[in-house]
Order: sequence, then structure tokens, then C-alpha cells
Amino acid sequence: MIIPVLNEAALLGDYLGQLQGLRDCGHELIVVDGGSSDGTAALAVGLADLVLQASRGRASQMNAGAAGARGDVLLFLHADTRLPANAVERIGWGLAAGSGWGHFDVSIEGRHWLLSVIAACMNLRSRLTGIATGDQALFVSADRFREAGGFPDMALMEDIALSRRLKARSPPVCLSARVTTSGRRWEERGVLRTVLTMWGLRLAYFCGADPAWLARCYGYAPR
Repeated sequence: MIIPVLNEAALLGDYLGQLQGLRDCGHELIVVDGGSSDGTAALAVGLADLVLQASRGRASQMNAGAAGARGDVLLFLHADTRLPANAVERIGWGLAAGSGWGHFDVSIEGRHWLLSVIAACMNLRSRLTGIATGDQALFVSADRFREAGGFPDMALMEDIALSRRLKARSPPVCLSARVTTSGRRWEERGVLRTVLTMWGLRLAYFCGADPAWLARCYGYAPR
């Protein structure tokens, strides 16, 4: 399990605590900090098998985690995404089909009624296109990840870019079990506004826009 973090001290301790049962079963937990200023990395010490520092950006952080991982399967998690019951077993069953990679369906936790609609659209879209986003807990065999060259060094859309690379080799396994991710991003920025913004950014990306420019439009600060 590889978790990229940046200034997540408010929730990281409890989140990692929920994953200790998987650690007790021998599954490796790696936290990769992107330069937090709130003590996030220190909170992870003792609750993760490996705490790394990498340049800010999910792509570089997840690549660093993958490079330090010892397991045969890599699972990339956001710090606000919870796994369903028997997630590891489900991943094993999915990979046994031979695809080499896949993702979960997703539920979005929050107060706004539109969040359930957004989740349903995300799940349908990923099944129709074979493209997964980071909220869906992408998993991939370590060998397939290396063959694909890892996450491209991009400020945004790195999950879509990796999905494209992996999809060119084989379609994903789409697990119907749902991870639960926080709706905080949508609710903080406005649900409808966030949806429209992401649609626009994805359309621009597919039309060839520079991911660094897209990241600035989304509100990510430069590295």
C-alpha cells in the first residue's frame, strides 16, 4: 500500500491506524510525504513500514513509494480513501484473471446529494473507458508497473496517463466492491463547480493541454 501525503496531519493518524490490521497480516505500508509543513511525516513513523520523502506531486511521490516497495503487487491509496472488507483478497482474485492491474468502484462520503451521482458516473465511466482515477484505489503488479514506466512525471492527470499505458497492454479488472473516499474536495470548492472544473480540465488534457498549466488552473501551487 502506497499513500502519497501532503499536510494531512489532521487525519493521517486515524487513517493509518485503520490499516494496521493489514500490516499485521504482512502487507507493507509505505507513506510518501511531499514536503508537509504540519508534521505529517512524523505522524506516520511507527504506523508505516517505510516513510519516504519525495518531491511534491502525486506522480513523483507514488513512483518513490513503488521504488521502495518489496511486494509483488502495488496498491495506491489516497489518504482519505478507505478500503472495503477483504480488499486484499479481492485484489488477488482480480489479478488472478491475468490482467495485471485494476481498480475498485467508489462511493463518495459527504452531505451533498450529488456526491452519490458523481460516484455512479465515475464508476460507469471507468468501466466504459478502462481509465481509473486515484480515488478508485488503483492496483497493479509490480512487474506491470515497471513495464509501463510508472506514473509519468506530471503535475495533474498522472492517474489517467498511467491507466492509458496499462490499458494498452491489457484491460483493467474493475472490482464492484467499493472504496469510500471523502467528499471534502467537492464540498470545500462547491460540488457542481468542482465537477464542471474537472470535466473541463480532462477535456483540455485529452485535447493536448499541458498538465502543468492544468494543475495551476485546478489550484495546485507550483513545485
